[in-house]
Amino acid sequence: MTGLGTMINILAVLVGATVGMLIGNRFSERTRETTTNGLGLITLVVGALNIGAIGDRAFADAVGADWTLIVVLGAVVLGGVLGSLVRVEDRLNNIGGRLQKKFSGEKGSDDRARFIEGYVSASLLFCVGPLTILGSLSDGLGTGIDQLVLKSSLDLFAAMAFAASLGLGVMFSALTVAFVQGVLTICGVVFGSFMPDSLIAAMTAAGGVLLLGIGIRLLQLKEVRVADMLPALAVAPLLTLVIDSFR
Repeated sequence: MTGLGTMINILAVLVGATVGMLIGNRFSERTRETTTNGLGLITLVVGALNIGAIGDRAFADAVGADWTLIVVLGAVVLGGVLGSLVRVEDRLNNIGGRLQKKFSGEKGSDDRARFIEGYVSASLLFCVGPLTILGSLSDGLGTGIDQLVLKSSLDLFAAMAFAASLGLGVMFSALTVAFVQGVLTICGVVFGSFMPDSLIAAMTAAGGVLLLGIGIRLLQLKEVRVADMLPALAVAPLLTLVIDSFR
């Protein structure tokens, strides 16, 4: 059944967030902060591992071994420019704000900021990474949902930890997961079988950089506008195609 992997992923986020909210009230502020810091550190590790796709053989063959890093750099810079021009981060924050106003009984400014941070950070973490891309494409191609099942198990525990510290906003990140993975699954149905490994590697490496930004954000080292950089995931394969066509 096409889309089953995404449905499982959505359910995992909802269950994880629900459990996290139930147990989160039992934790002290110090414990919740420590949990968030732990997530930030793990996100940095995952991001660094994903950046390793710069060394992917298919990627290097397509653009040249000396150009893989330049492609990722160009994708992040150009993607950041495009994202900031259309204000992706602000739009995502506005969505979180509207959801908080409609569904949350908490009215304080701190509660609003916490809800939005939970929604935005969880949405970014759950939707940026190779398992999101590869798993959704595989689901659309009908070649299996194993990768999305693995992602779902990871997202389940991440949602628990996020919701324990950031609350209800994390649950609504399931909407973002549904949209992003739904679109990618449709892409898999339409033309996923024609997507070369080099393009997937380029997206994975660019996604790794974005994950580093999420980790830095979770550690509260700097408020990196990661959402503004999301177009990099589309720019990276486009740059790869352009460079490959001239070689």
